[in-house]
Amino acid sequence: MQYVSLGYSPCPNDTFIFYAVIHGKIDTGGLRFREVLLDVETLNRRAMNAELDLTKLSCHAFGHLRGKYRLLRSGGALGRGCGPLVIAKKDCSMHDLRSGKIAIPGKLTTAYLLLQLFDPAFGPRHPGVHAMPFHRIIDAVAGGEVDAGLIIHESRFTYPSYGLKEIIDLGRWWEEETGLPVPLGCIAAKHSLGNALSKKIDGMLRQSVQYALGNRAEPMDYIREHSQELSADVIRRHIDLYVNDFSVDIGDEGERAINELLSRAEDSGIVPRGY
Repeated sequence: MQYVSLGYSPCPNDTFIFYAVIHGKIDTGGLRFREVLLDVETLNRRAMNAELDLTKLSCHAFGHLRGKYRLLRSGGALGRGCGPLVIAKKDCSMHDLRSGKIAIPGKLTTAYLLLQLFDPAFGPRHPGVHAMPFHRIIDAVAGGEVDAGLIIHESRFTYPSYGLKEIIDLGRWWEEETGLPVPLGCIAAKHSLGNALSKKIDGMLRQSVQYALGNRAEPMDYIREHSQELSADVIRRHIDLYVNDFSVDIGDEGERAINELLSRAEDSGIVPRGY
């Protein structure tokens, strides 16, 4: 029996996608997966030290990790109409926010990369950029701790209930700018696993996504176990938005989207060249 570690977030799209491979619902050929559930920025940081065999990563983080990890084709998060939003208590422009405080969900998140590509003024040297766990950002904005927040995941469904306003949809900006889907997250395997095993695992992850799509009700107890504060409606909307054909296989369009994102990040000096 061979064990490999698999890191992913407790968000509904990830627990939905990986339910079958973790719970033995598909044939893994004697391979066992050890789940490690952490928020995506913590997974990004752990991957910097190559701590996990397989891991969900922000596509931004993958740009820094191409020497340690290879991109897999299944299990990622790409799509349309699902990008990060900048929100605030009152209407303002992004130019106005240059002089304020903005909370971001991590410096290696794709959300923060998109913000920097949209306006380089919000780079790491900006004194008003504050990283915090994604689930704290709405409260920080509503409570006046920061002037604006860059939100991801299920926060895009819940922020209106706090009386907050959308300032910009960075996903929409990306789609209009490039004509491509937003490449948010990917699944990556350590190069040390080898090409043959990585391809075998990729096939298992594809089957895991397909199993969940064909048996939508079955993973719900597992999903709710890790999303206890989310309503059934938010869970359903979250899965419907973030699990799609790109989750089964990124395809040619998904590859182009990731390559375009990393090319722009390289040109901007945000991620290193050389891969």
